[in-house]
Amino acid sequence: MGEADNHEVLVLLSGGIDSTACLDFYKELGRPPLALFVDYGQPAARMEGDAVKAVTAHYSVPFISLTWRGYQTKHAGLIPGRNCFLISAALMERPNSVSLVTLGVHAGTDYPDCSQAFLEAMQTALEISENRSVQLAAPFATWTKQDIIAYCRTRNVPVHLTYSCERGTEPPCGACLSCKDRGFPLC
Repeated sequence: MGEADNHEVLVLLSGGIDSTACLDFYKELGRPPLALFVDYGQPAARMEGDAVKAVTAHYSVPFISLTWRGYQTKHAGLIPGRNCFLISAALMERPNSVSLVTLGVHAGTDYPDCSQAFLEAMQTALEISENRSVQLAAPFATWTKQDIIAYCRTRNVPVHLTYSCERGTEPPCGACLSCKDRGFPLC
């Protein structure tokens, strides 16, 4: 049995504030988390991957890193089906000990795959494909970004280790939706 085989929570970790807060949330609850990072060809993959390594080292949490390439070039902005793909990848690659797949989506975004309707539909899909052995959770689904930032401040979440820029630039561009959502340059 490997290091990733004894964890009950699989956190989809992008290296950003929301998913890092989600990792902290389950760590604080005492539920052994395992992180999953997926490089699906997004422009920020390298920077996000570096942030994931720093965040998981800070929390002493193991992570799985996957790479997938489709035939289309991914650009900054909305990537249709992104969270659906990430949840499906988590379902396919999760260790048997994982009974909860979680992501750090929050309220107040225009992305349709961050909505309550999307989360409910994905839970139904998980139940059909896994016979109810895996649940989907989004503990911040009703929180605003400001609520997550307040949580991070209260819990001393290492926001300085995170990265949130859809363009993948260093320094972050300050203009994309992720930078604006973050409160660029730092919340």
